[in-house]
Amino acid sequence: MDTQRTLLGILTPSSNTSLEPLTSALCAAAPGVSAHFARFPVTEISLKPQALGQFDDDKIIAAARLLVDAKVQCIGWSGTSAGWLGLEADHALCRRIEDATGIAATTSTLALVEIMQKTGARTLGLVTPYIDDVQSKIVANFATEGMQCVAERHLGISTNFDFSEVSEAELTDMVASVAEAEPDAITAFCTNLKAAHMAERWEATYGIPVYDTASTVVWKMLRMLDYDTRRISGWGRLFQEVT
Repeated sequence: MDTQRTLLGILTPSSNTSLEPLTSALCAAAPGVSAHFARFPVTEISLKPQALGQFDDDKIIAAARLLVDAKVQCIGWSGTSAGWLGLEADHALCRRIEDATGIAATTSTLALVEIMQKTGARTLGLVTPYIDDVQSKIVANFATEGMQCVAERHLGISTNFDFSEVSEAELTDMVASVAEAEPDAITAFCTNLKAAHMAERWEATYGIPVYDTASTVVWKMLRMLDYDTRRISGWGRLFQEVT
Protein backbone atom coordinates (compact mmCIF):
# COMPACT_ATOMS: atom_id res chain seq x y z
CA MET A 1 0.00 0.00 0.00
CA ASP A 2 1.25 3.48 -0.86
CA THR A 3 2.40 4.91 2.45
CA GLN A 4 1.48 8.41 1.28
CA ARG A 5 -2.22 7.55 1.27
CA THR A 6 -4.43 8.26 4.30
CA LEU A 7 -7.46 5.98 4.20
CA LEU A 8 -10.38 6.84 6.45
CA GLY A 9 -13.17 4.35 7.14
CA ILE A 10 -16.53 6.01 7.76
CA LEU A 11 -19.62 4.34 9.23
CA THR A 12 -22.84 5.88 7.99
CA PRO A 13 -26.61 5.39 8.49
CA SER A 14 -28.17 3.61 5.54
CA SER A 15 -30.61 6.45 4.79
CA ASN A 16 -28.03 9.26 5.01
CA THR A 17 -27.41 10.97 1.66
CA SER A 18 -25.46 14.04 2.84
CA LEU A 19 -22.40 12.85 4.72
CA GLU A 20 -20.84 10.79 1.92
CA PRO A 21 -20.63 13.60 -0.67
CA LEU A 22 -19.68 16.15 1.97
CA THR A 23 -17.03 13.93 3.54
CA SER A 24 -15.59 13.07 0.13
CA ALA A 25 -15.44 16.76 -0.79
CA LEU A 26 -13.77 17.56 2.52
CA CYS A 27 -11.22 14.78 2.04
CA ALA A 28 -10.55 16.03 -1.49
CA ALA A 29 -9.29 19.25 0.16
CA ALA A 30 -6.82 17.17 2.20
CA PRO A 31 -3.88 16.01 0.07
CA GLY A 32 -3.54 12.23 0.06
CA VAL A 33 -6.73 11.59 2.08
CA SER A 34 -9.70 9.52 0.93
CA ALA A 35 -12.86 8.32 2.69
CA HIS A 36 -14.40 4.85 2.37
CA PHE A 37 -17.88 4.07 3.64
CA ALA A 38 -19.87 1.24 5.21
CA ARG A 39 -23.60 1.48 5.99
CA PHE A 40 -25.91 -0.06 8.56
CA PRO A 41 -29.71 0.29 8.83
CA VAL A 42 -31.03 3.58 10.25
CA THR A 43 -34.25 5.18 9.03
CA GLU A 44 -35.82 6.92 12.05
CA ILE A 45 -34.46 9.12 14.83
CA SER A 46 -36.66 9.02 17.91
CA LEU A 47 -36.72 7.59 21.42
CA LYS A 48 -39.02 4.72 20.43
CA PRO A 49 -37.55 1.29 21.25
CA GLN A 50 -37.32 0.26 17.59
CA ALA A 51 -35.51 3.48 16.69
CA LEU A 52 -33.06 3.15 19.56
CA GLY A 53 -32.46 -0.47 18.57
CA GLN A 54 -31.05 0.68 15.23
CA PHE A 55 -27.87 1.62 17.08
CA ASP A 56 -27.25 -1.86 18.44
CA ASP A 57 -23.49 -2.29 18.44
CA ASP A 58 -23.58 -5.64 16.63
CA LYS A 59 -24.96 -4.04 13.46
CA ILE A 60 -22.34 -1.32 13.55
CA ILE A 61 -19.52 -3.78 14.22
CA ALA A 62 -20.58 -5.85 11.20
CA ALA A 63 -20.27 -2.74 9.03
CA ALA A 64 -16.94 -1.83 10.60
CA ARG A 65 -15.50 -5.26 9.78
CA LEU A 66 -16.12 -4.61 6.08
CA LEU A 67 -13.85 -1.57 6.26
CA VAL A 68 -10.95 -3.79 7.27
CA ASP A 69 -10.85 -5.10 3.70
CA ALA A 70 -10.14 -1.56 2.48
CA LYS A 71 -7.12 -1.37 4.80
CA VAL A 72 -8.39 1.85 6.36
CA GLN A 73 -6.13 3.36 9.03
CA CYS A 74 -8.88 4.71 11.27
CA ILE A 75 -12.63 4.13 11.61
CA GLY A 76 -15.12 6.88 12.44
CA TRP A 77 -18.81 6.68 13.31
CA SER A 78 -20.13 9.71 11.44
CA GLY A 79 -23.27 9.99 13.48
CA THR A 80 -24.68 11.76 16.51
CA SER A 81 -26.54 9.01 18.37
CA ALA A 82 -24.48 9.56 21.53
CA GLY A 83 -26.21 12.92 21.78
CA TRP A 84 -29.37 11.16 22.98
CA LEU A 85 -27.92 7.80 24.07
CA GLY A 86 -25.15 9.33 26.20
CA LEU A 87 -21.43 9.56 25.51
CA GLU A 88 -20.64 6.23 27.15
CA ALA A 89 -22.44 4.59 24.23
CA ASP A 90 -19.81 5.97 21.88
CA HIS A 91 -16.92 5.13 24.19
CA ALA A 92 -18.16 1.54 24.36
CA LEU A 93 -18.70 1.40 20.60
CA CYS A 94 -15.14 2.57 19.92
CA ARG A 95 -13.77 -0.10 22.22
CA ARG A 96 -15.79 -2.79 20.46
CA ILE A 97 -14.74 -1.58 17.00
CA GLU A 98 -11.10 -1.60 18.02
CA ASP A 99 -11.43 -5.09 19.52
CA ALA A 100 -13.19 -6.43 16.41
CA THR A 101 -10.99 -4.82 13.77
CA GLY A 102 -7.68 -3.87 15.38
CA ILE A 103 -8.22 -0.36 14.02
CA ALA A 104 -8.48 2.78 16.15
CA ALA A 105 -11.97 4.32 16.20
CA THR A 106 -13.71 7.58 17.09
CA THR A 107 -17.07 9.31 16.57
CA SER A 108 -18.54 12.66 15.60
CA THR A 109 -19.87 13.33 19.10
CA LEU A 110 -16.70 12.39 20.97
CA ALA A 111 -14.76 14.61 18.61
CA LEU A 112 -17.13 17.54 19.22
CA VAL A 113 -16.72 17.24 22.99
CA GLU A 114 -12.94 17.14 22.61
CA ILE A 115 -12.98 20.22 20.38
CA MET A 116 -15.06 22.13 22.90
CA GLN A 117 -12.66 21.15 25.68
CA LYS A 118 -9.54 21.99 23.66
CA THR A 119 -10.84 25.44 22.79
CA GLY A 120 -12.24 26.18 26.24
CA ALA A 121 -15.72 26.62 24.80
CA ARG A 122 -18.43 26.23 27.44
CA THR A 123 -21.57 27.52 25.72
CA LEU A 124 -23.10 26.12 22.58
CA GLY A 125 -25.67 27.00 19.97
CA LEU A 126 -27.33 23.73 18.94
CA VAL A 127 -28.86 23.31 15.46
CA THR A 128 -30.55 19.99 14.61
CA PRO A 129 -33.47 18.58 12.61
CA TYR A 130 -34.69 16.43 15.53
CA ILE A 131 -37.96 16.09 17.43
CA ASP A 132 -38.56 17.65 20.84
CA ASP A 133 -37.67 14.77 23.15
CA VAL A 134 -34.51 13.87 21.23
CA GLN A 135 -33.41 17.51 21.37
CA SER A 136 -34.07 17.65 25.10
CA LYS A 137 -31.94 14.53 25.63
CA ILE A 138 -29.07 16.09 23.69
CA VAL A 139 -29.22 19.30 25.71
CA ALA A 140 -29.23 17.34 28.98
CA ASN A 141 -26.37 15.03 27.96
CA PHE A 142 -24.26 17.95 26.78
CA ALA A 143 -24.82 19.68 30.11
CA THR A 144 -23.29 16.69 31.91
CA GLU A 145 -20.18 17.20 29.76
CA GLY A 146 -19.90 20.86 30.74
CA MET A 147 -21.42 22.12 27.48
CA GLN A 148 -24.31 24.49 28.13
CA CYS A 149 -26.74 24.96 25.24
CA VAL A 150 -27.60 28.66 25.51
CA ALA A 151 -29.62 28.59 22.30
CA GLU A 152 -31.13 25.81 20.23
CA ARG A 153 -33.19 25.31 17.10
CA HIS A 154 -34.69 22.07 15.87
CA LEU A 155 -37.15 21.14 13.14
CA GLY A 156 -39.26 18.33 14.61
CA ILE A 157 -38.33 15.75 11.96
CA SER A 158 -37.90 12.05 12.76
CA THR A 159 -37.41 10.46 9.31
CA ASN A 160 -33.68 10.27 8.77
CA PHE A 161 -33.79 10.65 4.98
CA ASP A 162 -35.75 13.90 5.33
CA PHE A 163 -32.90 15.59 7.20
CA SER A 164 -31.03 15.78 3.89
CA GLU A 165 -33.90 17.75 2.36
CA VAL A 166 -33.42 20.73 4.71
CA SER A 167 -32.29 23.67 2.59
CA GLU A 168 -29.16 25.74 3.08
CA ALA A 169 -31.40 28.79 3.51
CA GLU A 170 -33.30 27.16 6.37
CA LEU A 171 -30.06 26.04 8.01
CA THR A 172 -28.67 29.55 7.70
CA ASP A 173 -31.77 30.94 9.42
CA MET A 174 -31.30 28.46 12.27
CA VAL A 175 -27.61 29.31 12.66
CA ALA A 176 -28.44 33.03 12.62
CA SER A 177 -31.01 32.48 15.37
CA VAL A 178 -28.66 30.66 17.76
CA ALA A 179 -25.84 33.10 16.96
CA GLU A 180 -27.90 35.87 18.57
CA ALA A 181 -27.14 34.31 21.98
CA GLU A 182 -23.40 34.70 21.27
CA PRO A 183 -22.40 31.15 22.25
CA ASP A 184 -18.75 30.14 22.32
CA ALA A 185 -19.46 27.76 19.43
CA ILE A 186 -22.27 26.56 17.19
CA THR A 187 -22.80 22.95 16.13
CA ALA A 188 -24.83 21.58 13.25
CA PHE A 189 -25.48 18.35 15.11
CA CYS A 190 -26.60 15.81 12.52
CA THR A 191 -24.48 14.26 9.79
CA ASN A 192 -27.37 14.19 7.31
CA LEU A 193 -27.66 17.97 7.18
CA LYS A 194 -26.03 19.71 4.22
CA ALA A 195 -24.07 21.99 6.52
CA ALA A 196 -20.35 21.14 6.64
CA HIS A 197 -19.46 23.16 3.54
CA MET A 198 -21.30 26.18 4.97
CA ALA A 199 -19.22 26.46 8.16
CA GLU A 200 -16.68 28.92 6.83
CA ARG A 201 -19.38 31.23 5.44
CA TRP A 202 -21.33 31.18 8.72
CA GLU A 203 -18.16 31.85 10.72
CA ALA A 204 -17.37 34.86 8.56
CA THR A 205 -20.90 36.19 9.00
CA TYR A 206 -21.37 35.63 12.75
CA GLY A 207 -17.81 35.51 14.10
CA ILE A 208 -18.48 32.24 15.96
CA PRO A 209 -16.78 28.90 15.24
CA VAL A 210 -19.11 26.33 13.67
CA TYR A 211 -18.44 22.65 14.31
CA ASP A 212 -20.42 20.45 11.94
CA THR A 213 -20.54 16.81 13.01
CA ALA A 214 -19.64 15.42 9.58
CA SER A 215 -16.46 17.50 9.89
CA THR A 216 -15.64 16.82 13.54
CA VAL A 217 -15.15 13.08 12.99
CA VAL A 218 -12.83 13.68 10.02
CA TRP A 219 -10.84 16.20 12.06
CA LYS A 220 -10.38 13.70 14.89
CA MET A 221 -9.47 10.81 12.61
CA LEU A 222 -6.81 12.89 10.90
CA ARG A 223 -5.44 14.04 14.26
CA MET A 224 -5.25 10.41 15.38
CA LEU A 225 -3.15 9.69 12.29
CA ASP A 226 -0.86 12.70 12.90
CA TYR A 227 -2.12 14.40 9.76
CA ASP A 228 -1.68 18.19 9.80
CA THR A 229 -5.26 19.43 9.43
CA ARG A 230 -3.99 22.94 8.70
CA ARG A 231 -3.46 21.67 5.16
CA ILE A 232 -7.26 21.81 4.75
CA SER A 233 -8.80 25.14 3.80
CA GLY A 234 -12.35 26.17 3.02
CA TRP A 235 -14.02 23.99 5.66
CA GLY A 236 -13.99 26.24 8.71
CA ARG A 237 -11.80 27.29 11.58
CA LEU A 238 -11.79 23.80 13.07
CA PHE A 239 -9.15 22.54 10.67
CA GLN A 240 -6.99 25.63 10.87
CA GLU A 241 -7.16 26.49 14.55
CA VAL A 242 -7.84 23.38 16.68
CA THR A 243 -4.77 21.19 17.13
